[in-house]
Formats: sequence, structure tokens, C-alpha cells
Amino acid sequence: MAPLLKVTGLHKAYNVPVLIDFDIELRTGEVHALMGSNGAGKSTLAKILGGLTPYDSGEMSLDGKRHAPQHKSDATAAGVVMVMQELNVIPTLSIAENLFFHRLPARWGIVSKNQLRADALASLKTVQLEHLDPDTRAGDLGVGQQQLIEIAAALTQRCKLLILDEPTAALTDPEIETLFAQITALKQKGVGILYVSHRMDEIRRIADTVTVMRDGRRISSRPTSAARQETIVSEMAGKDIWFEQRQGRDLPEGDIALEVKSLRAAPLIKDLSLQLRRGEILGLAGLVGSGRTECLRAIFGADPRQGGEVIVDDKSQLFAHPADAVKAGIGMVPEDRKRDGLLLSQSILHNASLAAPDLYSKSGLIDRRTEIAATLRGADQIEIKRDSIEQSVAELSGGNQQKVVMLRWLLRDSDILLLDEPTRGVDVAAKESIYRLLRQLAQEGKSILIVSSELLELIALCDRIAAFSGGRITETFTPDTWSPEKITQATFSAYLSRQPAEA
Repeated sequence: MAPLLKVTGLHKAYNVPVLIDFDIELRTGEVHALMGSNGAGKSTLAKILGGLTPYDSGEMSLDGKRHAPQHKSDATAAGVVMVMQELNVIPTLSIAENLFFHRLPARWGIVSKNQLRADALASLKTVQLEHLDPDTRAGDLGVGQQQLIEIAAALTQRCKLLILDEPTAALTDPEIETLFAQITALKQKGVGILYVSHRMDEIRRIADTVTVMRDGRRISSRPTSAARQETIVSEMAGKDIWFEQRQGRDLPEGDIALEVKSLRAAPLIKDLSLQLRRGEILGLAGLVGSGRTECLRAIFGADPRQGGEVIVDDKSQLFAHPADAVKAGIGMVPEDRKRDGLLLSQSILHNASLAAPDLYSKSGLIDRRTEIAATLRGADQIEIKRDSIEQSVAELSGGNQQKVVMLRWLLRDSDILLLDEPTRGVDVAAKESIYRLLRQLAQEGKSILIVSSELLELIALCDRIAAFSGGRITETFTPDTWSPEKITQATFSAYLSRQPAEA
């Protein structure tokens, strides 16, 4: 049987080659996983297939016909549907309008709002978001819900090839299960799925074949059943990677660096209390929409709070603005790095030193030599791949962009770090680098509060894990009391009972 998708000798270059003599085949009804470090060329391949980026040379065929889309509309007409890692939701439009943006139910140029609403409700049901009002502005949703909206929009379209680029990066376990059920149904209908992911556990579950890319080249393709994680990561990195496992150690007994008492912040944070000690990594586990992100934002002064207390080093603080939190020694890596964390058009140097101009100034003038030296040391420490520190952040891969945000707070030498999905969209090798960095910072006495949708990541990193449900911490676990099942159950607790959850 001829492959559904066949790519031969594909080449694409910008200033440097990003795809080199690349080959891949994908069968009808197959989930073909694509793995590679940031900058390996995965997203470029997806954009070429989807008509978003032209290619320089090579051949592509889809369902036996030449595939050379000049625009996204060409690819859509050919049956290629994409859900990319970076969100494309239009925040000022409603959920319903985003779902059917190019296919609004209209007659004589007039949109039928009743039909649009009915279609939207049916679409939302496929990703278990039927509780949302289709007229809600998409910009009012969290990143995880926006991701599900994009997936729902893709599922409403007739397609031969579905491209999913890190579709679960912002999702928690129940949402992932919903997505996987939809993928299984699409396979049975004969849809071919190109699945870009860094998560080996997911790939083992749903993928039939896995291809590894490095530096724009195809390194290997093999049945998933024959894919070993150590081999894949070695192929991705071009060298052997040592997977450091979390070693058992005593819980930190340092002084309390950050304490939150009965914090309230509309609409999700209802009664939040927690303690974070010096040298501790405390994880927050919870469902998308439970208020985890809003918790960090309220502590950091990015969202107004209606009540409660934030105490830093035994001093009660009222952060009216993030700048106040920064002065108190707190740094934050936000969930959406492009929207809230970076100035994309600016250089690595400018982005990294953004929070610390006072550290490099003399008499009101920036000491550029000191600023450059500090940024170079930090960029080398956390292994940011770049041409120079004057390079625009927009030119970096997603993982390296994330490292630039983290570098900002390393230069500031923040004592308390609030990290919201710090490894979202980061490859396996880069994740391990970030893990080592966070452990080192904790050993140096830094206090880290981390939100992650990957439960195994929290278990690997954290000294304690707090289950977050319905705007409250419902239970806190230590290594001798936690298990994935117990933590997951605790994250559901506020939704399983009408009784108030205990903080």
C-alpha cells in the first residue's frame, strides 16, 4: 500500500539549513511521532506540510498526489489540518467564532448565531468543554483551555493528515485522555496523524512509529515498540545523556521564605494557604482551570487580590505590581513566555537583564561591559543555544526562549522563584538541563514554587507536592506519602464534593 504522506529529499534554509535531505513516510490510519531537540526542524516540517512555509527543494506527496501548498488554504483544501504548539486563538473573538472562523454558518452574508452556537456546543463536547459558554471571549480562557479549543476546531474539519505539535503541553491528565480518545477514533477513520512531542510516555501509548530528528536531518525511524528512551535521547542530542534520577533526601528544614495565608483573588483563588521553606522545591498539581496559574500571578502582584496575606522573610507584603515582588526578591517564569515573558524583537541581552538594570548601572548609566559579562556567564551556565547574546529572542527555539526567561531571574539572583510550566515545549535533553539547574538552585538555598501539568515531573523534582483543586490546596504530599494515583485523586476532590475543601 502506498503511504498517505511521502516526503523525499526535503531541504529548507534560512540563514542556515533547518531541513537537510529529509525523508519521512506516514501510512493511512497511523500515528507517526516526531521527536527531536529544540531547533531540530520539527516545527519547520509541520509548517511546510501545512502551507505556512515554502520549501527550497525536495518532493512531497499526499494520498498519491503531489503536495506543494503555497498557502495554508491550499493545504487545508488537500486535507491537512494543523494544531501548532504556539496558540493561534484570536483572543478578542468568542469561543464559537474561533472554532468556526473560516466556516461560519452564514446565508446571504448573515451569520446564523443560533446555528453557530449549536455547532460550537457540539464541538466543545468532543473535548469535554461543553460547560463553557460559546459566547465567552477566548482571551478570557487559560492557556490549557485555549489549547483544547484549537484541538476542538481541528476535530471539526474533514482531514486526511492531522498535525499535532506538542498538543498536550498545556493539558493535564484528564484532558490528555480526552485527546487520546479522539486520536484513536481518527485512526479508525483512516486519518494519518503526525504527532510532535517530547513526552516518551505519550508516544509509547499512542504512536505506531517514531522518527528522531537532529539538526534538520532524519536520524532514525522505528516502530514505537522497538524504541528505547535512552537510545532516542542519545540520537536527539548526538551524545549520551545521563538521566539523573531524584535521590531521596531529607525534607528542607530551613526558615520559611514565603508564606501565603488565606489568599483570595477573583475568580478562582478562594482560600489559599501555603508555606515554602528555603532550599525547598514545592510543586502545585491540579487540573487546567483549577487556579494554579492565578495562584502564582496573585502572589507575584500580577493580578489583584481581594484578601489574605503574603509574607516574605517574616514581613507581610502588599504587592500592588510585579515590580514590588521583584524588589522583595521574587522572580516569576510565566506560563505563556511569548505573551507575558519576553520582548520577542529584542536581544537575549536585553531580555535577560530586563529585571536588573540597577545591578549594572553607575550614576544612572548602564555599565554595558558588566551587563554583557554577566549575561554571557549565565547563558553558558544554562546552555542557551545562540549565535550571540545580541541575537533576537524571536529567532530562538521555544526551549531556548524559555531559558532566556529563567536567565533573567538568575541574573537578578532572586531568592524565591515562581515557575509556571517551566519546561513546557522543551525537549528531553533541555528538560534535564533545567532540572539540574533547579536542583542546584535549591541546594544553594533558593526557594522554588513550581506549577506543572506533568505529574511525573513534579515527582522527580519536588520535595513536597500540593494538590490544587477548586482554588484551594486540598492536600500536601511528601515522597513517603505520595503516589500518582493519590495526587490525581486530590486534584479532583473539590469537584467531587460540594463540601468546602480543607486548606
